[in-house]
Amino acid sequence: MLYSRLVRPVLFRAYGGDAERVHEQTLRALAAMGRLTPLRAGLRAGLARQQQGVTVAGIDFASPVGVAAGLDKNGLAVRAWSALGFGFAELGTVTAQAQPGNDRPRLFRLPNSRAIINRMGFNNDGAQALAQRLDGLGVRRGNGRVGIPLGISIGKTKVTPLESATADYLASLRLLAPYADYVAVNVSSPNTPGLRALQDADSLAELLGALTAEARVLAGPSDTPDADRIPVPVFVKLAPDLTNEALEEAVEVVEGSGAAGLIATNTTLSRAGIDPTDAARAAEAGGLSGAPLTSRAREVVGFLAARTELPIIGVGGVLTPDDGLALLDAGARLIQVYTGFIYGGPGLVTGLNARFAAHEPTRLERGPL
Repeated sequence: MLYSRLVRPVLFRAYGGDAERVHEQTLRALAAMGRLTPLRAGLRAGLARQQQGVTVAGIDFASPVGVAAGLDKNGLAVRAWSALGFGFAELGTVTAQAQPGNDRPRLFRLPNSRAIINRMGFNNDGAQALAQRLDGLGVRRGNGRVGIPLGISIGKTKVTPLESATADYLASLRLLAPYADYVAVNVSSPNTPGLRALQDADSLAELLGALTAEARVLAGPSDTPDADRIPVPVFVKLAPDLTNEALEEAVEVVEGSGAAGLIATNTTLSRAGIDPTDAARAAEAGGLSGAPLTSRAREVVGFLAARTELPIIGVGGVLTPDDGLALLDAGARLIQVYTGFIYGGPGLVTGLNARFAAHEPTRLERGPL
C-alpha cells in the first residue's frame, strides 16, 4: 500500500511523465543498492521471508516468482533482485550486436488499464557487454553468485537479415552460455521487423536445432559429472497472438528440438480490454502488457500445458497474487512479472511468495495440474 499510495505517484510524475527515464533512473538506484551488502541483506530479510523453492529443468529456484525479460536488459541491477524477493531474474533481451532500439518516446503507461505499451526494439549494450558485466561480478552458471538463478533472453539484431538469424542467435549463445542458468530464445517480440516470422515451424525448427546442438557442444563431453557439462537449458518465448494451430506446431517443434521448455507469453498487438480513458495512448504502436493480457496469457499457458510435459514459465498480466496462482493452475511451473511490478512494487512480489508458500507447496512440487 505504501508503494501504491506514495511511491508510485511520485515515480509516474517524475521527468514529466517520461516512463523510460523513470525506468532508467530506477535501475540505477537498484544497481547502487545492489552494491551495498548490508542493505541487500536487510531488504532480503524483510521481503524474501516466505519463499517456496521449486526445481524446474534441473535448476533450483528460490521461489517461482521471477523478473521478466525487459525489466533489466543489461543486467545493471542483477545483485538487487533477490533482495526484493524474486526467486530468479531473466536478463535481456540482448542481441549479438549492441543497438539503440527504436526512436523515443517508446514506452507508455496506461494507468487506468494497469498496462504498458512498449516499442523498445531490443535496445541493449550487446551480448559481449553483458558477458563482461556478469564476468566482473564473478557470475558463472549455477554458482548463485547473485543469490538467484539468472536466465538470459537472446534476440535477433535488427540489421541482421532473417536468413542469417540463426548465426546471430548462435553468436549470443556462445558469449552468454557460461553465465546463464537458462537461455530464453525470444522470437516473439512485435517490435523488431519480421522477428515473429521465426515462430513459423520450419524457421523455428532450424533455429532451435542449431541452438540446442551448440549448447551441447559448449557443455563439452557428456560423460563428465561436472554440472558445467550439462547443456544450458533452452526455453522458447511465444507470442500471445498465435493461433491455436500455430501454438500446436510450435510445441511439436520445441519438443523435437530438445529445448527445455516454453515461456508464455510475450506482449500482444491486441488492444482488447483497454479502459476507454486510455484510448488515445492505446493508439501508440508497440506491444501491450499488463492487466489486459491476463486472460489471454492464462489461456495460452493452459493450451500449451495440455499438449506438452515441458515446463512452462507463465508471464503476462500478473497484477495480483490471484493472477499468479491462476497461471500455476493453468499449468505454469514458474511465473514472471514486469508490468505488475511497475504498478504494484515489491509488495506484489511479497504477496505472490506468501500466497505460494502458504497455500501451494504441493502444487509447486508436483508440477502442472
